Amino acid sequence: MTQAIASPVDSTAATVPMLKISGLNFFYGESHILRDVDMTVPKGKMVCLIGRNGVGKTTLLNNVMGLLSPRTGNIHYEGQPILKFSADKRARMGIGYVPQGREIIPRLTVKENLIIGQEALGDRGKKSTTIPDEIFELFPVLKTMLSRMGGDLSGGQQQQLAIARALMSRPKLLVLDEPTEGIQPSIILDIESAVRRIIQTTGISVLLVEQHLHFVRQADFYYAMQKGGIVASGATSELSNAVIQEFLAV
Repeated sequence: MTQAIASPVDSTAATVPMLKISGLNFFYGESHILRDVDMTVPKGKMVCLIGRNGVGKTTLLNNVMGLLSPRTGNIHYEGQPILKFSADKRARMGIGYVPQGREIIPRLTVKENLIIGQEALGDRGKKSTTIPDEIFELFPVLKTMLSRMGGDLSGGQQQQLAIARALMSRPKLLVLDEPTEGIQPSIILDIESAVRRIIQTTGISVLLVEQHLHFVRQADFYYAMQKGGIVASGATSELSNAVIQEFLAV
């Protein structure tokens, strides 16, 4: 089952989207991994990319972040083409990334991990050794663990730290790759709540790869990926059971 593909975002809208991916094709050697991918992330909205394991979701995010380069297609960030920019340049432009696996630095403290997140600030703000109160309002547990080593935290605590670290760079676009993977249900709800609050209070846009249905439904729009291509999209309020059964792991 597939359904007609239509962008969930009105292309005639005057507002330039935060992120626009057009006709993206990526190959590993001669293996065609991403196939003519089109996707739009509006400003101040959450877009969720769904699909079973191995369909190319993380590869797409790595193309957005500049960790991989497509063979054809384009990526625009706030209306500006960014394919020529390195990964660190894209981060300094305001694209924050929380990769699958979190990549916390285990032998640095929680506070040190957070401060490192400011390296992506670039010219958008001044660095400080003080952690903003907003971080602790989103993730209260971190305030009690500032002196603990990152590697000593539980998986759920590390995920909260990883998101908080990305927020230290004050991103305009936050890219999250399966933030609930391997995390206990109560922490999943905390992370869901924090992400929604981030969007509502800061206007940050979010591109989310996720398999947890409850979290998927927190997004404004979804795109479903299969065999490297987008095969369905729409508002998550209209996400059907048929799409859920086909594209979400159960």
